[in-house]
Amino acid sequence: MFSLPHHLNSLIRQNEVELYNLLFRTVADTLLEVAANPKHLGAKIGFFGILHTWGQNLLFHPHIHCVVPAGGLASGRTRWIPGSARFFLPEKVLKRVFRGKFVEGLKQAFAQKRLRFAGLIQHLAEPKCFAEFVRKLHRHQWVVYAKAPFDGPQHVLRYLGRYTHRVAISNHRLLAFDGNNVTFRWRDYAHGNVQRTMTISAEEFIRRFLLHVLPKGLVRIRHFGFMANYQRSSSFELCRLLLGMAPLPPPSETTSTKSTWRCPICQAPMTLVERLTAAQIAWRFVSTCFSDTS
Repeated sequence: MFSLPHHLNSLIRQNEVELYNLLFRTVADTLLEVAANPKHLGAKIGFFGILHTWGQNLLFHPHIHCVVPAGGLASGRTRWIPGSARFFLPEKVLKRVFRGKFVEGLKQAFAQKRLRFAGLIQHLAEPKCFAEFVRKLHRHQWVVYAKAPFDGPQHVLRYLGRYTHRVAISNHRLLAFDGNNVTFRWRDYAHGNVQRTMTISAEEFIRRFLLHVLPKGLVRIRHFGFMANYQRSSSFELCRLLLGMAPLPPPSETTSTKSTWRCPICQAPMTLVERLTAAQIAWRFVSTCFSDTS
């Protein structure tokens, strides 16, 4: 996970498309560069990133979760290089490179006048003020956190189910609504991962929830390296070959064109029932939460 310091929140809220795109580019360039270094892995990796903008308390907290196979393709794509059993890439190096690349991209965006400053941050439009703001970024915490490898495909699927298409808060965390206030469960990671409850006004709850509605058309799941869209199919075939895995069975000629997706475990065809936009998901969630009080 790559997380930005809270010091940037006001600037991001006014420049969401510009800075979310910069965050994705920075995370991708950081992982690809560090992994390609022979001191660490010396391979071309593939991965995908998922943009989240919330913390457990629903406050604004932009960060990207990445899922990365534990290894990569050697130069020339002739063999698979496995990652270390202890760790994949060093967090201290990732943190330093991530911060440097993001700050450099931020300065470039300012120089090219691609940033907007209004309200409480309008003073940052002055070059001297912006330069001081950038210098302070080096004093704030830049978080890069790596989890242990997944234990098999079932755990990967469970992770994807939790992180790829979730909204800011799930139904099971909502505890009560008395007509004026909403009570929900949250996990306090900053103080020992303790589970707590929070009660806020309905207006504040809706304000926090709407902080996480992304700009129209923004792609929040992106693929990089050998998982990039233009080469994913051929790269996966090569990876399976280099890892000595059995090739995937060809799709049945009798399978309906509506069932082209296959379960990654049993290879059975899956049927697409319905597609929902982010706005439709959010609206269904809000309607469900408050339908009993109307």
